[in-house]
Amino acid sequence: MRTTLATTHRTAYLQPMEWHDDGIVLSARPHGETDAILSALTFEHGRHLGLVKGGIGRRARPLLQPGNRLELAWKARLPEHLGLYTLEPVQLCGNRLIDDPWRLAALASATTLLEQSLAEREPHPRLYAGLLKLLDAMLGDPRWLETYVRFELLLLQDLGFALDLERCAATGRAEDLAFVSPRTGRAVSREGAGDLAPRLLPLPPFLLQDVPAMFSDILAGLRLAGHFLAKHVFAPADRPLPAARERLVTLLQEQDQETPE
Repeated sequence: MRTTLATTHRTAYLQPMEWHDDGIVLSARPHGETDAILSALTFEHGRHLGLVKGGIGRRARPLLQPGNRLELAWKARLPEHLGLYTLEPVQLCGNRLIDDPWRLAALASATTLLEQSLAEREPHPRLYAGLLKLLDAMLGDPRWLETYVRFELLLLQDLGFALDLERCAATGRAEDLAFVSPRTGRAVSREGAGDLAPRLLPLPPFLLQDVPAMFSDILAGLRLAGHFLAKHVFAPADRPLPAARERLVTLLQEQDQETPE
């Protein structure tokens, strides 16, 4: 019996680890002369890295653009190893946004935020669904910038730093919410703000109800999300907000139009 158990144990140990999952490309970097290391946000396995053989070649390189949705198979000798990816295209969203500077900047910001804030191999199915929703909006919804701001707030929520936008922190009422406390992340009404209003962060109406956002509302939403991303996610790691996120904000600030398209 001992021999049988030992043999069974050795056989199981020698078997490679393997899984299949849907994934969205976050980044890919060259490794050696022909390969690439792919970082993807997967539905069941979170942000996960793997080696793609021939990843910088003509066939694979177009598939490894950020935002592309792939069917992934990952295999490794041991769970802690980098492992090998094989992949098939599902939807090449990133390639379709490459000629739109606003959407391309937003895609780079979203994927970089995920790349730099998520622990590896920690599942985040809500964020995966949120990123899919953002990609769909960027491909066909004129109000896609609103979806982008909500995506950043979802990232905060999924990391345990959700904002409380239900009721005023001062009065307890849900009417006329117009600000957010930069310290607590709780909503504040105009009445509750009083003389402290200049010290609070504006709360754009589109985050409370389904109304179209003015361009100033989008910038206010980015300022709101950016404050808490910096405070709770990046400052504790002694890092600034990603440069890709700053480029998006700068690009939008340079625009003089009133309504995003």
